[in-house]
Amino acid sequence: MPTKKPAPRTPRTSGPKRPRQPAAGELPTREQLLEALANSDDIKGKRDLAKVFGIRGDMRRPFKAMLAELEGEGVITRTRKALRRTAALPAVTVLDIPTDADPENLHAYPAQWNPEEGDPPRVAVLSGRDARVVPGPGDRILARIDAGEAEVPVYTAKAMKILDKPRRGQIGIVRLDNEGARLIPVDRKQKEMRIPLGDLLGAREGDLVEVEVKLSGRLMIPRAKVTAVIGNPMSEGAISLIAIHNLEIPFRFPPSVIRESEEAKEATLKGREDWRDLPLVTIDPYDAKDHDDAVYAEADKDEKNPGGHIVYVAIADVAAYIRPGTALDREAYLRGNSVYFPDRVVPMLPERISNDLCSLKEGEARASLAVRMVFDKGGHKLSHTFHRVLMRSAAKLSYQQAQAAIDGRPDDKTGPILEPILRPLYAAYAAMAKARDQRGPLDLDLPERKIILDDKGMVKDIRVPERLDAHRLIEEMMIAANVAAAQTLEQKKSPLLYRVHDVPSSEKLMALRDFLGSLDISVKKSDAVRASDFNGILAQARKAGNVEQVSEMVLRSQAQAEYSAENYGHFGLNLERYAHFTSPIRRYADLIVHRALVKAMSFGDDGLSDNEGLKLPGIAQHISATERRAMLAERETADRLLAQFLAGQIGARFEGRISGVTRSGLFIRLKETGADGFIPASTLGQDYYRFEQEQQAMIGDRTGEKFTLGDNITVRLLEAAPVAGALRFELLSEGVRGNPSSAKRSGKRPSTSYGPKGRRKR
Repeated sequence: MPTKKPAPRTPRTSGPKRPRQPAAGELPTREQLLEALANSDDIKGKRDLAKVFGIRGDMRRPFKAMLAELEGEGVITRTRKALRRTAALPAVTVLDIPTDADPENLHAYPAQWNPEEGDPPRVAVLSGRDARVVPGPGDRILARIDAGEAEVPVYTAKAMKILDKPRRGQIGIVRLDNEGARLIPVDRKQKEMRIPLGDLLGAREGDLVEVEVKLSGRLMIPRAKVTAVIGNPMSEGAISLIAIHNLEIPFRFPPSVIRESEEAKEATLKGREDWRDLPLVTIDPYDAKDHDDAVYAEADKDEKNPGGHIVYVAIADVAAYIRPGTALDREAYLRGNSVYFPDRVVPMLPERISNDLCSLKEGEARASLAVRMVFDKGGHKLSHTFHRVLMRSAAKLSYQQAQAAIDGRPDDKTGPILEPILRPLYAAYAAMAKARDQRGPLDLDLPERKIILDDKGMVKDIRVPERLDAHRLIEEMMIAANVAAAQTLEQKKSPLLYRVHDVPSSEKLMALRDFLGSLDISVKKSDAVRASDFNGILAQARKAGNVEQVSEMVLRSQAQAEYSAENYGHFGLNLERYAHFTSPIRRYADLIVHRALVKAMSFGDDGLSDNEGLKLPGIAQHISATERRAMLAERETADRLLAQFLAGQIGARFEGRISGVTRSGLFIRLKETGADGFIPASTLGQDYYRFEQEQQAMIGDRTGEKFTLGDNITVRLLEAAPVAGALRFELLSEGVRGNPSSAKRSGKRPSTSYGPKGRRKR
């Protein structure tokens, strides 16, 4: 019996697979966008994608932003007006270099990679001698990709730009309310967000948490999801943790780094000069835990240099312990520098290195890199030589201890060394100070406050430490050693990292001249200024009694010092060449200079490698960024501690000074504590106030009442927000009466002006 043939199947129509669709009114996910691009030949550009996913109205802007983000990350690419998904790396893409990558042989991975495509490709990062951008471990780079000519691509990359990495997340304080929970960000510029109760991760009221931000709904409303509970920010010693987490400062050493530090051995005399009988001494803050510099001076017995001095500066030989490419080196580079808080130090190097092997402890033999400098009686350096030595500190002194001995109050330790050690040191410094005054560095001696904490980590006292000759002695000898390092490396034609400080910009000089003109202080009109010109301005201000005002504006006119592989001098110190050599325990820049000296002077096989020398531009950029991060963290922590200290004094009156003037209002610095706060412009007196940039002042339209940068005022504390480090004040003083607002009188288009008690007028 014949079998019945099955009915023919209806052939399947070929065509694009319909992509998965998001819920109504929501944007597609990144995965849905990429799936649509990969599976449909009909999608040529943004409009086609928008039609596929029904993008309209308020959804258009975040949709375009998502596409731009994907394109910037190299996940999608554009050919003329067509978009396509990249299965392979595009010609230009964003790469992340691992923090533990070998600096001598860098590799990277795509910043964004879909796991469904397999493992991300490993990309070799090339840096030639003429490379303008030289990245290092931990960097994110925009790179030009070469896949080679093989069937299976072998990727190499040349960095085009070092990029800022996106933040891992935000941190803030959890507040519970009737509707659930919300996040109060510690960053004042960020807005509050709701936290769904299911995303609290066990966090309780008042806990400091780290969150990731998710956008939901067609209006892309941000919601927070707790990813880590840091703890109670007001607990003992925890305030600095806010800055550490917020600015992503590495503060735990990986096991590999600790292991390497524990395995390090003490240096011996092999390959070193024996300086153990030279009575070098360390002079540091009384609470210092590491000592990386020691000094000694003596009269020069050379008849050709009557009244001259020989100064010895010995610096901990960190290069002997931190070899390039090791875990210790990679971690030191990643941190860039130590960070100092009132309650803790986040060190660049583990304690075994920083507080032990490389700390020039009294009575213990320590490896060091030293410089011997000969000065004439006028303090001018005649010559110098570098040495790799084994030394032994004869005494550990504090600044106050050394100064008291010189001032006639020696103690049991300083008494025996007063004549043989301390007096020759001060005699050499007195000569060096003459040369410094002739050189004319910028003399902007602003007071620095020190916050003293109690045993619970809270503010007990705020002091302005006395500025002593002992401080200046060490500073001047360290500056001389730093200059000597730069000079030697230049003479040896070695690559090096300079510490540079550029001249003020024309725009900042113009603003300074306008301000000084309003105070009737004469100033040089040329842009070819020297540090000594600013000293003349400050001298005029001291006579006129407004040095605080002028000092603030002179400080604002200055460029920021940084590290550079190219030299353009140090304006503030009035030096043609300058390098950081004297603090390798806490600054990676100094470690690089030490390695360069070791190689240039043929001191050993642990000097700067050729490949490392090529990477100096990238290293300079990275450690300049970590230095700025450290300064910001220290400032933020001080603000939070002071805000907490003053939180119990709401309604109290304080004497302060106007430290900044903007259209938004007045920044105030309290005289006693140095705490910074703000007075909104809308709360100023009974007038309409305009911001006059040339005078750095707020001036009333009708009364001419003026509040100027540097004015002494009385304020009342209205609000303190310790977690944000913010203070808000009410102005109690009257301003100086003068001419009404110049903007009003001149008929210029007014900037925003503010009416009495909060009424804004435009």
